[in-house]
Amino acid sequence: MNRYWIAPAVRAQSKGDGTHPAAPVFSLTDLTGQPLKLGDFKGKVVVLDFWATWCGPCRIEIPDFIELQKRYGTQGFNMIGISMDDSPEPVVDFYKELQMNYPVAVGNSRLGELYGGIPGLPTTFLIGRDGRIYAKHVGATDPGVFEAEIKELLAGGPNDEVKTFHQSGQIFEEDKLELGDPAVIDSEVPGIDLSKLTADQKEAFKKKLTSLQCTCGCRRNVLDCRLNDRSCSTSKKMAKDQLDAFLGGKGTGPASSPAVPPPPANKGTGDASTPVTPKEKYL
Repeated sequence: MNRYWIAPAVRAQSKGDGTHPAAPVFSLTDLTGQPLKLGDFKGKVVVLDFWATWCGPCRIEIPDFIELQKRYGTQGFNMIGISMDDSPEPVVDFYKELQMNYPVAVGNSRLGELYGGIPGLPTTFLIGRDGRIYAKHVGATDPGVFEAEIKELLAGGPNDEVKTFHQSGQIFEEDKLELGDPAVIDSEVPGIDLSKLTADQKEAFKKKLTSLQCTCGCRRNVLDCRLNDRSCSTSKKMAKDQLDAFLGGKGTGPASSPAVPPPPANKGTGDASTPVTPKEKYL
């Protein structure tokens, strides 16, 4: 638990392997009503902080972020805060109370999924001048860690990958960077890859999901649960199981789809397609 409140300021050398992925772009409206687009910060070093007003460790970090913005804002650095609160009202009050000097917007689950899911709050990403993600920190982190990484990235060129970058601080399993797949995130069934289905198959698959009740206790069918609660692991697993059955020809999916007719030799017991392997809440 302590590492979620104050991460130890121990420097651990990670390999600079030159494979830093591009940060997913987004466009939101900040608390002052101005557009907030990540692309507008290209050429700057950015600390992207996912936080919430109800998160104790987040509140601990923010005064230090304000100081970092003051110290390095004129050198090509910018803080961006993404609040994961349910509504903007408490965020606006907190923003004014602390006199936050950097843009803050209220995010959503889709944005969190683009960044690989937010395993806990705060979760903070370090983005270089070239728009690549160089570090991820889950949990409250010593401000000296952020400052060391900011200075290292500020020394890089505006378009060059800093291949020698080393993430500061102790690196935990949840700090590993894995971004979300937009095709899966923006799917007609959120979180489920439907790219291997035809339009007719997608409709048949969605119809199948509407006939199944989600067992998470929401009293919705599986499709409605996915659409209304993207973080529900129960509906996600049920939908994936149905897709696996459909693609694998096990006869439990929407095999009646006209695009995948059952072969005569099997007398309608399955489909003739080749089995294909188809490619959470905050703390």
